[in-house]
Amino acid sequence: MQIETIWIVLAAVLLLIELWAINRVRKAEGKSSNKLVWIVVIVFVPLFGLIGWAMAGPKHIAQNP
Repeated sequence: MQIETIWIVLAAVLLLIELWAINRVRKAEGKSSNKLVWIVVIVFVPLFGLIGWAMAGPKHIAQNP
């Protein structure tokens, strides 16, 4: 496997994890402003944003009736 292919696969995996995290933030309980801040951080600082969100981000997800 070439080095370029490995980087493409890693970028695709990071993108999928980002989309999952954004969806979790969107469904979480809490203020809309806090959610917006987390989404902006996850999008613009992908790796560190995901790590920060995993350690300190919203933990509860609202239950849909």
